[in-house]
Amino acid sequence: MLVAFSIAPAATDPDGSVAAAVAEAVRIVRASGLPSETNAMFTNVEGEWDEVMAVIKQATDAVLAHADRVSLVIKADIRPGHTGQLTAKVQRVEDLLD
Repeated sequence: MLVAFSIAPAATDPDGSVAAAVAEAVRIVRASGLPSETNAMFTNVEGEWDEVMAVIKQATDAVLAHADRVSLVIKADIRPGHTGQLTAKVQRVEDLLD
């Protein structure tokens, strides 16, 4: 399964940034060893349901350490039997653009 998630504290740093809290979440995703990528709006993670959801929970708990309230958005592409889709889905589109 592929999951795109965005997590942020509901309150910002004094300068309006959420970067420190988000960095803690990204650190957890990267340490998980699951295929992942982070962009300006989401972190994408690929793996089995239980392992992906466990990483999202750990990331949420890390952000909760920075604030009493957290916003979490999750979008999932659940396609049993398919792996390597983090890059393959993008490549299929790129191939059509060439």
